[in-house]
Amino acid sequence: MIKVTLKDNSVIEVEEGSSVLDVAKKISEGLARNATCASVNGETKDLRYVLTEDCELNIYTFDNDLEGKKAYWHTTSHIMAQAVKRLFPNAKLAIGPSIDNGFYYDYDVEKPFSPEDLENIEKEMQNIIKENAELERFLLPRDEAVALMEKQGEPYKVELINDLPEGEEISFYKQGDFTDLCAGPHLLSTGIVKAYKLLSSSGAYWRGNENNKMLQRIYGISFPKKSQLDEYINMIEEAKKRDHRKLGKELDLFFFDETAPGMAYWLPKGFTMLNTLIEFWRGIHKKEGYQEFSGPQLNSSELWKTSGHWDHYKEDMFVLTDADGKEQALKPMNCPNSIRIYQSKLRSYKDLPLRFNDVDVIHRNEKSGQLNGLFRVRMFRQDDSHNYVTESQIGSEIKNIVEIAKNLYSVFGLEYILTLSTRPEDFMGEIETWDKAEADLKKVLNELCGENNYRINEGDGAFYGPKIDIKMKDCLGREWQMGTVQLDFQLPQRFNLSYIDEDGEKKTPIMIHRAIFGSFERFIGIITEHFAGAFPTWLAPVQVKILPISTEKHYDYAKGLADKLDELGFRVELDDRNEKIGYKIREAQVQKVPYMLVVGDKEMAENAVGVRNRKEGDLGAMNVDEFIAKLKAEIDSKAL
Repeated sequence: MIKVTLKDNSVIEVEEGSSVLDVAKKISEGLARNATCASVNGETKDLRYVLTEDCELNIYTFDNDLEGKKAYWHTTSHIMAQAVKRLFPNAKLAIGPSIDNGFYYDYDVEKPFSPEDLENIEKEMQNIIKENAELERFLLPRDEAVALMEKQGEPYKVELINDLPEGEEISFYKQGDFTDLCAGPHLLSTGIVKAYKLLSSSGAYWRGNENNKMLQRIYGISFPKKSQLDEYINMIEEAKKRDHRKLGKELDLFFFDETAPGMAYWLPKGFTMLNTLIEFWRGIHKKEGYQEFSGPQLNSSELWKTSGHWDHYKEDMFVLTDADGKEQALKPMNCPNSIRIYQSKLRSYKDLPLRFNDVDVIHRNEKSGQLNGLFRVRMFRQDDSHNYVTESQIGSEIKNIVEIAKNLYSVFGLEYILTLSTRPEDFMGEIETWDKAEADLKKVLNELCGENNYRINEGDGAFYGPKIDIKMKDCLGREWQMGTVQLDFQLPQRFNLSYIDEDGEKKTPIMIHRAIFGSFERFIGIITEHFAGAFPTWLAPVQVKILPISTEKHYDYAKGLADKLDELGFRVELDDRNEKIGYKIREAQVQKVPYMLVVGDKEMAENAVGVRNRKEGDLGAMNVDEFIAKLKAEIDSKAL
C-alpha cells in the first residue's frame, strides 16, 4: 500500500500500481466521472498515470481547475488535427496546444482555411468523437521517434524532436488512425468531448518567427455541456460589441495609425480619461506614503548591462547609437532609474520602507504580429513603483500592496485572484536565494488567501525574482493579467545598494517591483470592454451634456449652465447645434454620456433642468443646485 496526500491534506491508502483514475473512484464516482487530469507531486499527469510510491495528488476537473480545462481542450485540439488530416491528407502538423481560453493547432497547408473548411472539419470531428477512440500514450527512443514522424511525413514534428534535450522523454498519443507527438496530458477517450466550436483561422509564423514559413492556425473551444458552449458563444458576440478598438474610435478616445505601430494616438476625450485615472492613482498612493519621481527616457547600455536587462531583454528594447557613438536604449521598464534615485543619497533603516512610484512612458520593441490594440503596445505608461525594504518588512509590505490593489479594483467592480510565478530557466542569482524568496511569497500568500488557496505558475517568474501576479475577471468572466508584485534580491546586489542599519553597519535592501493596473493603456482597454464604453460618471470623459431645445431661445441659459458646471470642475459639453432635441438625445446616448440636461422654456423659468440618465432614462425636472449636489455625490463616491 502507498499513502496519497490529497489537496485538503487528508491521506488515503491505495494499492501500489493504482492509477490516478482508481484513486478518483475511491474518493467518489462523481469525481472519477468529471476528472480530466491530475497533479502528482506537482507534475501534471493523465488519469491513466500509475502511482508507485507515496505522493501528493490533486485531481482536476473541467469546472474547477484551469489545468482540468487545458487537458480537455488539448484533447480537442488532437481531435481537430485528426479531422484535418482526414480531410487534407497533405497537411503538415506543427503544434496544437491548449491555451488559457481554448486551443489552437497550426498547419502547413496549400491555401488558407475557408469558413466552409471549418464547417467540414467540425463535422469530421463529430465522427471522431462518436468513434470514442481511446487515447493511448507510448514512449519511443529518439531515433525511432524521428523515424515514425518521417514515415508520417511530419517535418515540423521531426524538428521538434531534434530540438529536445538529450535524455528527454519523447512521448506520443495514439487515437484510432491518428498518432501525434505530445507530452500530454489528455482525456481517456475522444468520446468524452461533448460540445465544441472552431472559432477562427489566421496566419501564424512557425515558432512565432517572422523569418519562418507562414502556417495556418485554427482556434477552437470545447465544453462538457452544450449550454456552456452556447453561453461562451454569446459572450464572444458580446465581446465583439465591446471591442475597445472599435469603441475607442466611436467614442473619440484613441486610435492607432500606421505611422506609429503599437503606439496610441490619444484624442482629447481619451487623454482626459487617462489623466483622470492617473490622478486617482496618485491620490491613493500619496496617502500610502509613495513618492513620485520621473527619470530619463534614454539610458546608456551600461546601465542595462548592470541590471541584467541587456543579456535577458535586449531583443525587446529599442536600441540606438547617440552622436558620440555610444549605445543607448529607450527604457522598457523603470527599475534602473528608480535605483539611481535610491542611490542619489545615503539611506538609513529609518527611511525604509522607501516607496518610489512613477508613470513615465516606456517602450518595448514588440513584434508587429503580437500588437493588439491597447492590450499589447510598444509605448505605454506603467503604474510603476519600486519599494525598498528590510527583510523583516517583506510580508507587511506585500500585504499593503495587495490591500491597495484590492481597493483600486473594487472601485471598478473587478474581481481578482493571486498567482505565484516561480523561478524561470534563465534566472539570475543563486538558487538558495530564489528558494528563500519563493518561500517568503508563499508565506504571504498563505496568510492572504489561506493555505495553498492560490495558483502556482511554475517557471514564469521574472529573471531577477519570483512574483505574485494579480489576475482580474471582467463582467464577461474573462481573465486578464494585470498587477504584479515581484520580489528582487538580485538588482540591489548588482547595483551595490545599501542602507545604514541601527548598528551603523551597511546592509543591502530588498527591492519589490510592483504595478497594480499593469499599464494605464492596457487597463483602459480592459475597462472600456468591461463597461462597454459606459464609464462610471467620475471617469467618463464627458460627464454632462446640455441640450437646449431651441438654440435661438435657450442658448444663453444653456451656456450659463455649462459655464457654471465647468467652473465647479465638472466635464461638460454644450450641444448648440440647430437639431431636433430627440436627435441630440440619441447622439448623446450613443456617446454614452452619463447625464443629459434638457433645457427649454419651463427650465429657464424655474432655474431647473430636465435630467436624463443614459441607463435610467428620464429622471424628470430638478433644480440646478439639486442636480449639482447629486452629480457631486456620485463623483465623490466613485459610484459604479
